[in-house]
Amino acid sequence: MKGQPKITKIHLADITDEDYLILGIVSTEADYKLSHLLNQKLKLALKNSKSLDVKGNNGMSSSFSRFSDNSKSPEVFFNLISNKSDKDYLLKKLKNIDYFFQVHTTGSIYNFDLLTTTIREIDRITAVFRLDPTDIKEKNLVYLTL
Repeated sequence: MKGQPKITKIHLADITDEDYLILGIVSTEADYKLSHLLNQKLKLALKNSKSLDVKGNNGMSSSFSRFSDNSKSPEVFFNLISNKSDKDYLLKKLKNIDYFFQVHTTGSIYNFDLLTTTIREIDRITAVFRLDPTDIKEKNLVYLTL
């Protein structure tokens, strides 16, 4: 096999300072009511923003509601995304979860444990799960890690 160049794998360390948290929320409340409850409890300003449009394997597009807030500071950004759209799911393997709550931080320290505990105190929320994106094997996960 002389003459062929040797292929070498190079592993690069992740040099971004970005950190994020994804929580799965179980609640029977409508998306706008849940965003209002989160706004009150967490002192946020979640507002209805452009929905998340995902094209499925069948060629049909599904639209998932999204509420966003980046008013706290430029380093912290919040998203509340519905997991259900009519009869379709954003993450089909997590059908028991109604909403995903994302927190993106860049360069600042944020207390994710306190946030999770505070959300659990809302009486209209049945359950809150901390999700590890490395454990979820689903193609639509890319929409939650952007």
